[in-house]
Amino acid sequence: MQKAFVYVINKKILIVVSIYGVRSLNRRNFFKFAAIGVATLFTGCKLSTNTAEKSLEIKFLRQIVTKDLSTARCIMWQSDMPLKNPIVEVSLANGDEINTFPAKESTFTDDAKKNFQYTAQIENLLPNKLYEYRVVDGDAATAWYELKSSFKYKKFTAIIFPDSQCGGKYDTWGGVACGAFERNPNANFFVNVGDLVDNGEDRAQWEDWLSRIERHLPLIPFAPVLGNHETYTREWTFRPPISFLNYFATPDNGLENFSRRFYSFDCGAAHFVVLDSQWDELEHFAPNLIETQKNWLREDLKASDKPWKIVFIHKDVLQYRINGKPNREEGFSDVGKIFMPEFENLGVDVVFSAHLHTYRNRGRIKNFQHDETGPLYILTGVSGNVRYGGLWIDHKLDKFVAPQPETNNYLTIDVGDKTLTIKCFLANGRLIDETILNKI
Repeated sequence: MQKAFVYVINKKILIVVSIYGVRSLNRRNFFKFAAIGVATLFTGCKLSTNTAEKSLEIKFLRQIVTKDLSTARCIMWQSDMPLKNPIVEVSLANGDEINTFPAKESTFTDDAKKNFQYTAQIENLLPNKLYEYRVVDGDAATAWYELKSSFKYKKFTAIIFPDSQCGGKYDTWGGVACGAFERNPNANFFVNVGDLVDNGEDRAQWEDWLSRIERHLPLIPFAPVLGNHETYTREWTFRPPISFLNYFATPDNGLENFSRRFYSFDCGAAHFVVLDSQWDELEHFAPNLIETQKNWLREDLKASDKPWKIVFIHKDVLQYRINGKPNREEGFSDVGKIFMPEFENLGVDVVFSAHLHTYRNRGRIKNFQHDETGPLYILTGVSGNVRYGGLWIDHKLDKFVAPQPETNNYLTIDVGDKTLTIKCFLANGRLIDETILNKI
């Protein structure tokens, strides 16, 4: 199948290239391809003419992590109207062979709104390759977007965002996230450690959250973490995380009652585990989450041969004293009491948490005290506009606390087979904390 591309150079010069060489372009085709290039002059996108003649209008095109980012990817998107027979086309960058993958309709209704949604599972990728993909429906198609398969073991980078919930519009979240993406254009994936939105049933919040990073979502895989705010109804009672699980087709964990609420995936030299800390909110809907999840965690981590084991969980492991509540004692939360011994026994290297909207580096902890043989615990901070100024009294295990009063932040993690580096940045890109772990 012929694939011709239009490149935009310095936003002024158009170069038209065919896989069969410039000579295959007659005068009529040259001007045809040039016209396509003019239409995309300000986007810089590379387009395939293929058989598609019209632009396919979709929204929130996004990549979701799969069990192995070196060989597979999940592609999702929304549409204002039902599509007829959508597929995803994938090819190696600058290659001529196009593979097609069928899209499954995953339309759902929530908050009295039907979301026409589609999901395609991309498989059999080659590790460490640059691909391109687009969505096609009949004679209409989107632009081509980059898709990067990860390394098996070489160094990679990921971006980590804390709670992004916002009171009102999500411009704060968008500013933090887009700044981080632009400073880390080669990141292999990104994580949000729960409480993406303030209310899990509020459709407008989800669409605002997605729209703020819409230009980045097609290019970088997303690993979402379930937070307590994803379990709220419009009346602020509890319910299953319907929108969260529909918007993000995370890897299956093999457990029907808790399908995709917690999961794991591999990237480079690291095995990542995403846990669900919402047993209080969701006990009525699916009981026995704690024991089920602990058993799954043991099996999952023991089965991994990756040098690094990293955990994300929304609620934090420590309990803080609170200004104005003298009876609340410093100590460990139920999350910490339940899972910290598991993390130690299973050889977890780093645990990232959220929920408290403050950045704290606790260092390495074992047996509930500082110990350089235990996991490193990082409380990730805040990337939305909901802040708890002056609420928390510092914990004796805190080694570094973000400058007060608290502002927005994000983190990066660089992982190689022997070295792991975690950095915390303020929203403007200023580095405020760094930790390096080494494997012997």
